[in-house]
Amino acid sequence: MTAHTGRTSIRLLLAVTLIPVLLGGCAAAVSAAEPAGPAAELRLGYFDNVTHAPALVGLDQGLLAESLGDTTLTTQVFGAGPAAIEALSAGAIDAAYLGPNPAVNSFVQSAGQSVRIVAGATSGGAALVVRPGITDASDLAGTTLATPQLGNTQDVALRSWLGEQGYTTSTTGGGGDVDIAPTENAQALALFQSGKIDGAWLPEPWVSRFVIEAGATVLVDEASLWPDGAFPTTVLVVGTEFLAAHPETVEALVAGHTASVNWLNANPDQAAAAINRTLDADTGKPLPDAVLARALTAVTFTTDPLAGTFPVLLKAGVTAGTSKNGNLDGLFDLAPLNRVLTEAGAHSVSDAGLGTE
Repeated sequence: MTAHTGRTSIRLLLAVTLIPVLLGGCAAAVSAAEPAGPAAELRLGYFDNVTHAPALVGLDQGLLAESLGDTTLTTQVFGAGPAAIEALSAGAIDAAYLGPNPAVNSFVQSAGQSVRIVAGATSGGAALVVRPGITDASDLAGTTLATPQLGNTQDVALRSWLGEQGYTTSTTGGGGDVDIAPTENAQALALFQSGKIDGAWLPEPWVSRFVIEAGATVLVDEASLWPDGAFPTTVLVVGTEFLAAHPETVEALVAGHTASVNWLNANPDQAAAAINRTLDADTGKPLPDAVLARALTAVTFTTDPLAGTFPVLLKAGVTAGTSKNGNLDGLFDLAPLNRVLTEAGAHSVSDAGLGTE
């Protein structure tokens, strides 16, 4: 893990009005113990994706660390949501930026004991990209398509969409009208470039990398499947035991996250450079300017988790065979976020009846 210290003041950023911009194991039961005060350390997971820009910018600008104050921030990079949820459930991390479906699946699997969504982060920025010659859903029979990981948000989206097109798929490998191959994103790009897969449903910046670096075309922009094009790609999740023990630390994390979202929306001309600095520090491979510019046009940064979409996401997971049905009541705890927003003079956000607000 990497430790971080603050650099940029969050006070002004918190005053900026917000621009609207799978398998997880069951955690232990929520602790009934009294809060233990601020945590000495907060272990945060995130991905090196443009859809995780609030985390990337929060680290680059020091906004998360400064907001956490005396609590040491350490980070761990993951490749997809199910892996992050597994780490959260195992107690290896305390909070994570991840896609909504792994969070939903963990919550349902644990009968509501494992996690709480405390804020939204990103909307949009996911698509199905395919090789030249595939121009319609009817061309997909017999193809092989990649997703980041079985049960991750894009995996569920692809399986659900293919089902709506009349195709069958398998979650156990092989079989079905379309073969879905969960594959790490960089490997998927290499396989696509060598002609070994026909496409992939991915988040940004991988959509843009496939298009610009490998000549892929976008067959389905996921935004076209949602009312007003609004759907959650990344949310901020906290383990329930950590939330119960350290509520003030969680609120400080949410405040730093809100400052990061505000910074992204207030500084679009600086966003690409800030994102790339964290990517370079993490991987040694910053994104080409054209890829990053294209990717940023596809995403919206917002602390609103778009809670009203989550019953649809759960249904999609059940239909896809990657989740079981369940009750989502209590999935959200937006009280810390709404206190931060109210203090900044911004509008509160809704949990759509699925939380404490």
